[in-house]
Amino acid sequence: MTEESVRIAIVTDAWSPQVNGVVRTLQTIEGELTRMGHPVKVISPDLYGSIPCPTYPEIRLALVRSSVVGQDIAAFRPDAVHLATEGPLCVAARRWCLRSGVPFTTAYHTHFPDYVSQRTGLPAAWFWRYIRWFHGPAQAVLVSTRSVREQLRAHGIANVRPWGRGVDLAAFTPDAAMPAQFADLPRPIMLYVGRVAVEKNLEAYLAADHPGTKVVVGDGPARAALERVWPQVRFVGPLFGKHLAGAYANADVFVFPSRTDTFGLVMIEALACGTPVAAFPVTGPVDIVTQETGALSDDLGQAIAAALQRDRAACAAYGRSFSWDRSAREFLAGLHAIDPDVIESAA
Repeated sequence: MTEESVRIAIVTDAWSPQVNGVVRTLQTIEGELTRMGHPVKVISPDLYGSIPCPTYPEIRLALVRSSVVGQDIAAFRPDAVHLATEGPLCVAARRWCLRSGVPFTTAYHTHFPDYVSQRTGLPAAWFWRYIRWFHGPAQAVLVSTRSVREQLRAHGIANVRPWGRGVDLAAFTPDAAMPAQFADLPRPIMLYVGRVAVEKNLEAYLAADHPGTKVVVGDGPARAALERVWPQVRFVGPLFGKHLAGAYANADVFVFPSRTDTFGLVMIEALACGTPVAAFPVTGPVDIVTQETGALSDDLGQAIAAALQRDRAACAAYGRSFSWDRSAREFLAGLHAIDPDVIESAA
């Protein structure tokens, strides 16, 4: 779309008070678009009645008719509609858009089939049918990396466009002050930041064979069980702002054990703070981690050992190359314009 003022309706099942990369990305993009002069309307579960997600009560699932969501979209008179997630609220919005002839874009933030497979024990292949169904009618599917674009195309989703991510470079810097929780910890400090949940594969990180101290920043449904199994690991709970930046900057290596993320915002935040990354050679890390800024291996212990040898100044310089301004412009370029007469008739 053009650089002229664009009214954008973003529908999402993931929003505050959830704390995750999808929410942080959408909130940051909302702020960037507003700064650029584009009015944004976020339609999220807190606007409607909702129920807790089974096995993951922190996530609320909206209970709302498609006509009600459609009325809220149409009342905003958007120039573009974006459906950010594959949950029930976006399914309702998708139904209204198709019925009303309103074009829309979608995004693929998480390897949803693998994610649901890990939570249900059912084959991931079953859920790819849903992914094709949900994203198929979209004018474009916005994805964060080259390998994700290739994977979606391999599964029959062709209309994919790039939408990268950024770092708050004012907050995430190598000189961020050390958090109190890090005082006197045996080195090296190995850090994980993110949800403490089964799909994040934390067991691989916690079981990795390397001396030092493992620190987990974040919370989630698996925390209590993991704390019982690994009492020597420091679970410090969620950190934000300067405290989170300090954790990144004062760790010796950042460990990203997930095999289901499409990007991994925490990796580039750690890099911007000068901390190298150790991860598996899977989608997400293979698109971000370079030979100079970390290490990838199917043996996470070996990846940690190799990443500890990387130059922190090179990591920080690379991390600073990720811009939220560029991310917002890619998002804007991927949107599809709505004919004003269409939205008027749908209102």
